[in-house]
Amino acid sequence: MLARRFLWVVAIIVMIVIAAAFALRMFPSQLMRVAFVPGSSFEEDRRPPGPDYSRAHMWIARPDLPSSPAAWTPPGIAPTAAPRASVFFIHPTSFLDKSHWNAALDGKDTQDLARIFVQSQASAFNGIGAIWAPRYRQATVGAFLTARPDADAALALAYGDVRAAFDRFLMEAPADRPIILAGHSQGSYHLSRLLTERIAGTPLAQRIAAAYPIGWPLSVTIDVPRLGLPPCRRSNDSNCLVSWISFAEPAEPGQMIALYNGSVGPDGERREGTPILCVNPLTGNAGDAAPAGTNSGSLVPNSNLTAAELRPGLVPARCDRQGLLLIGENPPELPPFVLPGNNFHVFDYALFWANLRADAERRLVAYSSR
Repeated sequence: MLARRFLWVVAIIVMIVIAAAFALRMFPSQLMRVAFVPGSSFEEDRRPPGPDYSRAHMWIARPDLPSSPAAWTPPGIAPTAAPRASVFFIHPTSFLDKSHWNAALDGKDTQDLARIFVQSQASAFNGIGAIWAPRYRQATVGAFLTARPDADAALALAYGDVRAAFDRFLMEAPADRPIILAGHSQGSYHLSRLLTERIAGTPLAQRIAAAYPIGWPLSVTIDVPRLGLPPCRRSNDSNCLVSWISFAEPAEPGQMIALYNGSVGPDGERREGTPILCVNPLTGNAGDAAPAGTNSGSLVPNSNLTAAELRPGLVPARCDRQGLLLIGENPPELPPFVLPGNNFHVFDYALFWANLRADAERRLVAYSSR
């Protein structure tokens, strides 16, 4: 148990590098491209065979796995014994290798880190639901550092796995339960595409209690209308979207905003100048502010790095005009790997773990009472 907890804390440190699936794209440089972008073309790459999601070992977490990492909780918290929802979670990037455009499904280091992400992030939802989290042939971190068509092909391959896993999830999850969708970073990129291409405009959209594409910039005017769900404007809204991207102050998001402004939405329309979706995780309301005293608990390692614990009141949060979530000028002393520009993207889940857990509970209750 001690070793497992220590691995979790080590993973928090490693997350800073792993989460570059979003962050490094925000800060491109020739050095990073050389270090992470594959030299081969996507067509030359020998890709691993696709997963068969009818097989239990193709899932990092699912209700029938005896040691699901999604069942983990910090001291004083327990997972539910009576799930009321089915949760589909897509983990962030854990593949740093430039030898391939997509990860193999049996890469030990990659899968170990993905498992830790599920443990520290998807666990926020185990108070209400049974959690499913697939292995998938995720795009390498270098796919977020280049405009080469190979990168788009790698992301499309990864999304194909996610969609296949979701279809299997729908076959096996109880049909009478509502669904919670969640992801982080690359996982949220795939989740937004899943919403756009698989769910929006279908009866399935009405079964979604809430969706959490956290850590990926979604334009309120360009992306959200295509996702099939509205933003969660109030704390008791359901069948809606929750997302944020965390920065300490003074925030310097210039390079991230430049990339965002140069990108296009699902219909090819430029996102330039459009606001980013920001729902405050401390209040559950869109675009507002809350003091640190409303933070029920951030997930942080203890002083001797042997366990993770919840620490209340650690950071405030407010959505600024452009849609960034700001956590104040005196951020906590977390592992010293905050990304350039005071970017706390890596800690999007950890900083608000307890409030996110309560948010999911509240929205499920609201959905069930409709």
